[in-house]
Amino acid sequence: MSTTGQIIRCKAAVAWEAGKPLVMEEVEVAPPQKHEVRIKILFTSLCHTDVYFWEAKGQTPLFPRIFGHEAGGIVESVGEGVTDLQPGDHVLPVFTGECGDCRHCHSEESNMCDLLRINTERGGMIHDGESRFSINGKPIHHFVGTSTFSEYTVVHSGQVAKINPDAPLDKVCIVSCGLSTGLGATLNVAKPKKGQSVAVFGLGAVGLAAAEGARIAGASRIIGIDLNPKRFDEAKKFGVTEFVNPKDHDKPVQQVIAEMTDGGVDRSLECTGNVQAMIQAFECVHDGWGVAVLVGVPSKDDAFKSHPMNFLNERTLKGTFFGNYKPKTDIPGIVEMYMNKELELEKFITHTVPFSEINKAFDYMLKGESIRCIITMGA
Repeated sequence: MSTTGQIIRCKAAVAWEAGKPLVMEEVEVAPPQKHEVRIKILFTSLCHTDVYFWEAKGQTPLFPRIFGHEAGGIVESVGEGVTDLQPGDHVLPVFTGECGDCRHCHSEESNMCDLLRINTERGGMIHDGESRFSINGKPIHHFVGTSTFSEYTVVHSGQVAKINPDAPLDKVCIVSCGLSTGLGATLNVAKPKKGQSVAVFGLGAVGLAAAEGARIAGASRIIGIDLNPKRFDEAKKFGVTEFVNPKDHDKPVQQVIAEMTDGGVDRSLECTGNVQAMIQAFECVHDGWGVAVLVGVPSKDDAFKSHPMNFLNERTLKGTFFGNYKPKTDIPGIVEMYMNKELELEKFITHTVPFSEINKAFDYMLKGESIRCIITMGA
């Protein structure tokens, strides 16, 4: 392309301060360096993680910054040493990566790449620690190596999944974070058998994706647990068959679920990050074979407490990161599941806004009105 090797000037939504509306700015995007790719972003979506770090609650604030990490686009140019991607490829940038060389990448059991594992505090690129974004020579920080709230972005090639060019980017862009996290937690980690019962704690985007995984696996009962009863109707579209609001009961919710299911569910998934919900998700699975999977990210000072007999009675507790999917190896396969009509994505998308109105996406999420809001870059 004619822009190869050149600085590109384009629009980006810049967060100048914590919790303040993003500002549309013209930014300079430098060419990709060694092992990097410059991508033209066509569609991006807002994830709760963007909102969490934009609010800057509980972590070191890093501003000005370009957020965004769920997106789809087309490779504009590649840097030195990139051999598996080329201009014109349709891709999904991912907040975590797969270098292909470390022990984790060589392991069939892990997706936690030593080099490219998520780092929320890094504001520059791994190659040289520098930002590829600037405004009038002043650097703007990256976010989790993706920064998709920009018409062009630079990403390490190990964080870029090449996908089927026929896949609609305005739908499959949501595969690059929350959807895969929930779906993989069920299909790759909990692994319910056909006819088993599954409990899902938290019916946000990740929890609904976990329920979708249970539906695909053929679970006979999918019990949704949430404090917001407004979420229950929506959740039926994702295969949820029964609902429990802990506020409606005067006994622990794990006891409620055990009574509903003759001793406990076969599998449970915790998708809130609340440590009490984590304990409940573990203690509500059946002894002998029950498996609980922790998906939500806890607060740094949380401690998980449960009696050791719960383990000795053959309950299993597992954790997962990004649904145990390796970004480059496995994400293209999830896109194929959608293309083969095995996975429904449209029902996750509740809103669409043009890039110029990106702050509306934040409003929808903060009000709890959206599952996923697609932001159309060209609009």
